[in-house]
Order: sequence, then structure tokens, then C-alpha cells
Amino acid sequence: MATGEISSNARPVKLTESESEITPQTPTQRVIRRFVKHRAAMVGLVVLIGMIVYIIGGSFIFTEAYANRNDTKIRLQAPSAEHPFGTDRIGRDILARTIYGGQISLMIGLLAVIVEVTLGTTIGAVAGYYGGWIDSILMRFTEAMLSIPSLLLLLVMAKFFGSKIPDIPLFGRTFSGSVIVIILIIGLTSWMGLARIVRSNVLSLKETEFILAARALGLTNRRIIMAHILPNTLASIIVALTLGVAGAILQEAYVSFLGLGVQTPTASWGNILTEAQEFQIIKDAPWYWFFPSLLILLTVLSINFVGDGLRDALDPRSDKKV
Repeated sequence: MATGEISSNARPVKLTESESEITPQTPTQRVIRRFVKHRAAMVGLVVLIGMIVYIIGGSFIFTEAYANRNDTKIRLQAPSAEHPFGTDRIGRDILARTIYGGQISLMIGLLAVIVEVTLGTTIGAVAGYYGGWIDSILMRFTEAMLSIPSLLLLLVMAKFFGSKIPDIPLFGRTFSGSVIVIILIIGLTSWMGLARIVRSNVLSLKETEFILAARALGLTNRRIIMAHILPNTLASIIVALTLGVAGAILQEAYVSFLGLGVQTPTASWGNILTEAQEFQIIKDAPWYWFFPSLLILLTVLSINFVGDGLRDALDPRSDKKV
């Protein structure tokens, strides 16, 4: 038989059972598979779900009125069957306080990040896509904002505006006006890093073939940005969103710990710690600060783990074995 001639008697290669069962995966399936294999992210997701169940489910057991009710006869009691987290300096149940304080801390984190992502994505996309003088103005403004210490600005603005906004009734609860101030200030001082990330992605995407084809077809700039460019920067936005929630929770805790954040009667994990630092309570009543500190630690760590997992899962070049 001549070289290169194919024998008519050659048998087809028979695939093994495992090889024949392999099916192509969609991008979404590949992202989910990589995320599920990320052990730290899965642990963080479980802890985060547990925290959400704790602060939402707990409100069906304890009312906000109970969380704010004081009884000086039982002040600074150690953890017991009746009060698992102990009581505070005026006899309030710390377990109930951490449930409603957690709702405020997570709400501040989520709403502040919505403001951050909206501003950062809009400014970064417009600057990167249009370029020229628009890019120069927006990026110089971004750099000017980066030069301002955000924590210092947060402290000053919270001090100035926190007590001037009246309490806000919402969903059957009463929130101090300082909550709105904290949300806006954190959101308005945290968008710059995301704007620079989005801009760099847009600069690389706008010269690709599919964007040039979209322009040739006559699509408007708004349609190109919204339908073609931003979906391809979604990975960076999602990661920034998850990590931004953790950062916002910490910032709220910093400011509330210094007495300039969320004001009573609204509870937050930060202002519970503020009360715990007074009158040698840190030494004499360690349960007062331990439980809110633990909740902050677990929440921030779990969100960071989930953010790391999403970053690896959404990276198409990531073949990291996790």
C-alpha cells in the first residue's frame, strides 16, 4: 500500500464513555464551574448567606421596638440564655441590636456601591469612548477627587450634615438622616478607581473589529456603549461591586465608631462599637464589642472571598486550579 493511502478496512476510532459524554459549555456554565471550584469563594458565599439569613430572619423574631427598649436593671449583663449576646450599658439586648444594626450596615454598603458603580461606570465609559477633550476633563476631575482623603471628607461631611437631616420613616422603620448622608458621601468618594478601570477597558474595546462593524452598520454611540462595550466590561464592574460593599461597610464602621456616622436611635454595627469603648466597657464587658466586631469581620471577609472568586471565574484566561 502506497504511503499516505488510507486503508478501506480501517476501523473508526471508538471514543470512551467519558469522552463521548463531554458536551460543550456555555460561557455562563464555565464561569459557574470555576466559581464553584474556588473553595474560599464558596466558604465566603455560605457565610454571607448565613449573615443575610441572620439579619433578615432575626427581624421576624425580635421587633425593632424590642431592640431599642432599655432596662437599666439588666445593664451590662453577660451572655445568658435570655440574652445570648448580653446586654448593653442601658440594658438593651445586643443580639437584637446586631440584627437591626446589620440591616443598616448592609443597606449602607449596597446603596453606596450602587452610587459608586453608577458614577464610575458612566464617567469611565464616556471618557474612554469619546476621548479627546472629554477624556481630559473627566480624568483630571477623577485625579482631583483621588487627591482628596476620602475618610477625612467623610468625617467632615458627616459632622456637618448628619444632624441637619430629619429622621426618615421607611418600610415601617425610622432611619436617622445620617444614614442618607453616609450613603451619599461613601458613594460619591469611592467611584474613581472603577472609573479608571472601565476607561482602560473601553479604550481597548472600542478599536476591536466588532465595534468597528457596529459603527459601520450605523449604530448610535449610546447603543454601542450600552449593548456592546459595557457588557464586555461587566466582569470588572461585578468584582468592583462586591469588593465595594465590603469597603463601604468598613467605612461606615470607622465613622460610626468615631461618633460621626449613623446616629441613635438607629443601630449599626459601628455605633454599637462606639458605645462599647466608653467607661472601660472594653475591659469589663468584652461581649459588648466582641459580637458586633465578629459580625463585621465575618461579613467583610466573606464578601472579599466572594469577590476574589468572581474575579477568577470571570477571567477567561484563568485556568487556576482552586
